[in-house]
Amino acid sequence: MYENSKRLFERAGKYIPGGVNSPVRAFKSVGGTPIFMKKAKGAYLFDVDDNRYIDYIASWGPMILGHAYDPIIKAIQEKAIESTSFGAPTELEIDMAELIIGMVPNVDLIRMVSSGTEACMSSLRLARGFTQKNKFIKFEGCYHGHADSFLVKAGSGLATFDIQSVPGVTSGVAADTLTCAYNDLHAVENLVSHHKNKIAAIIVEPVPGNMGCILPKAGYLEGLRKICDEEKIVLIFDEVMTGFRLAAGGVQEKYNIQADLVCYGKVIGGGLPVGAFGGKQKIMEHISPLGNVYQAGTLSGNPIAMIAGYTLLKELKDNPLIYSELEKKTIYLKNGLERVFSDWGNPFVINQSGSMLSVHFSDGPVTDFASATAANNEFYKKYFHGMLKQGVYLPPSAFESWFLNNALTYADLDATIEFTRKTLET
Repeated sequence: MYENSKRLFERAGKYIPGGVNSPVRAFKSVGGTPIFMKKAKGAYLFDVDDNRYIDYIASWGPMILGHAYDPIIKAIQEKAIESTSFGAPTELEIDMAELIIGMVPNVDLIRMVSSGTEACMSSLRLARGFTQKNKFIKFEGCYHGHADSFLVKAGSGLATFDIQSVPGVTSGVAADTLTCAYNDLHAVENLVSHHKNKIAAIIVEPVPGNMGCILPKAGYLEGLRKICDEEKIVLIFDEVMTGFRLAAGGVQEKYNIQADLVCYGKVIGGGLPVGAFGGKQKIMEHISPLGNVYQAGTLSGNPIAMIAGYTLLKELKDNPLIYSELEKKTIYLKNGLERVFSDWGNPFVINQSGSMLSVHFSDGPVTDFASATAANNEFYKKYFHGMLKQGVYLPPSAFESWFLNNALTYADLDATIEFTRKTLET
């Protein structure tokens, strides 16, 4: 069934560390051989052995309208004829900035970069430069990319491999990284009190997707906003996953909470390598060339990524009903899975926000990293492989969110629910 994937994985191991270019793809968390994909269309992935899968990762979020969406593919093809990179400004970068600022509340200026990691890294540097303070707070289980500062208790990638400390991250960098549990406002208050006037920023996935999908408790995000206002701390929302997915204006719109800086990732490139960070003018004007906080990138604002992202975001802006359609499908899937798991009779929890959800085999609520790791993640491995054999591609880690795309039909959702029933019966 996976013979060509096995052959390619063996070949890849000779030239690529671990045979993959991003660790979660190695299937270490679930076991077995990673599946090598050949193509995708709409809601479906096709591997090198010609197996078809209903896709629930959507390239980890950006394929909101499905794979190989015709208008995006056409726009990329037309733009590529003009060149794939200039290393100079283009009008398209302005169009993209105007579109994002028009869709997102509370963003005055925005800077394009080449990845979500780069966006988060640059926003933290900017917050430090703006406040003239060095320490920052992040939350256990939240992942903000692989920059040194963020690899302390960093969620899905490290949890998948049971990495508790990362060689190459110096003690000095780690000392400036303060961590506490997500959804624990009292812990944040204690950290801020203990490090009075030393904290530049609080960075958070406002709806985390790197310990499964975790929902903020009532008042939690509001509490972070209040602390930051009182202590002159920059509040950074990492919306690499949630931006333009949970709503056109992301979590800021959905929960009516304003951050000082916001980070975006691959969704604004329609799946191409891209990122951005933006926010209040009084902070953003400290970025060079306006200010002295340096950030640069040859491929920032790359025309191919910009046209793909512009085409996707314009579609989302012009057709806001996409969000309600997609959330309706996600709730339909959640309700169907809950019926099946209830009949099964063992503990489970399904968390869902918008078009993100996650399944945890837990006998209690999953509200933070500790409760996510306490779930029966060994059973998730069996569930993953049972679904894979029936043609459903789930995240290959219990610590990752599912992402639905609007190309999914109700027939796909019904099939997924029925395949879950069959998997549990075996």
